[in-house]
Amino acid sequence: MSYLFCFVLSAVFAYSSAGLFRDVLYSNWITCNHDKFLNYGVSEVQIFFYDFQNNFNLSFPIEFAVEGITSSYNLDITRRLIFFNPGYKSHISKNTEELVRQTFSDVPNIYLIIVDHSMYTSAKGGKFASYERSVRHVYYIGTAIGNFLAGLQKQGFPSNNIHCIGHSLGSQMLGYAGTRFTELTNEKIWRITGLDPAGPCFSNGSVEDQIRSGVANYVEVYHCNAGGLGTTSVLGDIDFFFNKAGKKQPTCHSGIIPGKGESDAAKCSHKACVRYYTESVHLKTGYLAWACDSYDHYSKGSCSVNQVTIAGYNNPGNVTGTFYVSTDMFGV
Repeated sequence: MSYLFCFVLSAVFAYSSAGLFRDVLYSNWITCNHDKFLNYGVSEVQIFFYDFQNNFNLSFPIEFAVEGITSSYNLDITRRLIFFNPGYKSHISKNTEELVRQTFSDVPNIYLIIVDHSMYTSAKGGKFASYERSVRHVYYIGTAIGNFLAGLQKQGFPSNNIHCIGHSLGSQMLGYAGTRFTELTNEKIWRITGLDPAGPCFSNGSVEDQIRSGVANYVEVYHCNAGGLGTTSVLGDIDFFFNKAGKKQPTCHSGIIPGKGESDAAKCSHKACVRYYTESVHLKTGYLAWACDSYDHYSKGSCSVNQVTIAGYNNPGNVTGTFYVSTDMFGV
């Protein structure tokens, strides 16, 4: 029995190392459905609007949010709108949303909007069934977000002052949101930022079902758990891979089975992208990132003379390609 156990355990580790364990896990246990003809309603998505400068906040169902905000409040169209869309199992009262609120609470000349789509993306019903349900709603929630943002634009809020940030499943929704916004306005959102876009049901799927270059004037994607809960795909105008090829973050343990689905280890690395990005808001220079064709070359110093840019909130948005970041030099 011990020989059999060791053999099975070794096989699992081998699959994990190659990413095959993940593929078997999600391919066999989750049905990935991106059907756009299910006509799902998402009227219970909530929009939370914050003006920290004037200590003012509002919340509305997404279908009534444009009218609710603009009739209750005189928007300053010179400000930047930071729009945060969280991922699977999110809720307005959870830690990620609070981190985003605290991060932007003292940033001048911005509005913050946080989406709560937990009615459709909660863990209710069990791990696999709830993720299947959440994936089926991605297109519909993303489209509703696009409708909402286009509604603000039609009320006079300029496209070039809208910055959408998504995490995990919320990043993938923003691909649809950007597409819908352009369909309705003939303009593009200024910037879309994807923080470790969800991998399961997306990494091996159609690029049209994902966040990608072209859905905004500038699309930046950050990878922290690539091949686990995050996608392995290079999707944006610029893709940043943080620490160890964007797979595992230094403050996170490897877990009993490296790369195992939704283990605590994977979640730790997956959420690290949000932490890095929010920390960068108050870093004048952000994280230095080097253009490189592979992590092996980057780790060996072969790309040290290549193009350098800034990763994070202060990314100037004038560079494209694949870049690597080590947070060790920043003490993170």
